[in-house]
Amino acid sequence: MNMQISRSQRKAYLLALVAVLFWSTISSAFKITLRYLNVNDLLFWAVVSGILVLGILNMTGKSPIRFRTLSPKQWFMSALMGFLNPFLYYLVLLKAYQLLEAQEAGTLNYIWPIILVLFSILFLGQKIKPQAMLAIFVSFFGILIISTGGHPFSLKLAHSMGVALAVGSAFFWAGYWILNMKDPREETGKILLNMLFGLFYLMIYFAFSQKWPAIPSLPGLLGSVYIGIFEMSLTFVIWLKALNYSADTAKVSNMIYLSPFLGLFWISHTVGENIHGYTLAGLAFIVGGILLQQWQRK
Repeated sequence: MNMQISRSQRKAYLLALVAVLFWSTISSAFKITLRYLNVNDLLFWAVVSGILVLGILNMTGKSPIRFRTLSPKQWFMSALMGFLNPFLYYLVLLKAYQLLEAQEAGTLNYIWPIILVLFSILFLGQKIKPQAMLAIFVSFFGILIISTGGHPFSLKLAHSMGVALAVGSAFFWAGYWILNMKDPREETGKILLNMLFGLFYLMIYFAFSQKWPAIPSLPGLLGSVYIGIFEMSLTFVIWLKALNYSADTAKVSNMIYLSPFLGLFWISHTVGENIHGYTLAGLAFIVGGILLQQWQRK
């Protein structure tokens, strides 16, 4: 059996690893930047940064977006996806990061692949198998471990609002992911238009709340720009290129499960949080449920 890895597959692994490394730093970036900015300001400057990067990538790419050629259905899809992400998803997620430790908010948000399974059952009529049900219970037990501070059978949530926001954000992301998968447009242009709509919704939100974004301090601006580039824009392009280079997308996709574990390392060394044993246990259950779900599908 030939065990040699092709040059294209090596590129796929390298790009995927780069994307995973960037994404693993985002929980730390959220928590540190929130020391200098409020949720509204952080999100505004991050979205603006992401739009600029995606605009450059799209306009210099092979298939730059042509707004005049978009159909009404495509405009509607982008308007809907932009409402879910970046507008609603990040407003909720960043509030969760304000209320919880980074290790808790980041880990709880990672439940979104299991939410996708629930959505496929509820809205797409897919039949649930015993193994899929077991996978859901395993992952949600992981949520319970983290939510109760390591006392899952007490059923006493350590911070109910923070937990609700972190888990709720996963529902918004799962909904966005389903819509995105059904939209066959070129990715950089599609995400760029989604983010432009997200910025539009943010401006409406600021107008109603009468809290307009302020010019941030240098640390706050740098953190927001970092999040805009490495959470919202560039890293998605790197990840998509990794999938395109790979002969089998599953080989690359499974690397994403390194991200939350690496994230705990960065949180410990940059944010300064002591990583709790119950966080590791809860994350193990969450990822174990996701892998169990993938195994039963195969």
